[in-house]
Amino acid sequence: MYVSARTDYAVRAMLAVAAENPRLVKAASLAAAQDIPLSFLQGILLDLRRSGLLHSHRGVDGGYALARPATEITVGDVVRAVGGALTTVRGLPTGTTTYRGAAIGLRDVWVAVEEAIEGVVDHRTLAQLNNI
Repeated sequence: MYVSARTDYAVRAMLAVAAENPRLVKAASLAAAQDIPLSFLQGILLDLRRSGLLHSHRGVDGGYALARPATEITVGDVVRAVGGALTTVRGLPTGTTTYRGAAIGLRDVWVAVEEAIEGVVDHRTLAQLNNI
């Protein structure tokens, strides 16, 4: 599994928001605290909001808050919100991969890899990582 900077930043931002819950967190504060370029973070926060993981509140006292409790948001939720599929083979979903001949069993390996990754990221919540 390749973890992009975008994915790493998204998980770090969500952990920071969870740590401040229920207080609202401003994008600039998140960027500074996590050493993430603000312009890059703003796009990530938009994706997290569109995915239903964050709520945003406008105004001077505005900021971001979790849309669900930290106990209900997994690392997998965040990864999928900003990066799509957890694993791909040649840019396609792992489950759609087909092989012929001597490589026919390879699909099962890629599916097992995906399931192993899911077993980790879908069972680690923000609350667990923050010891909340």
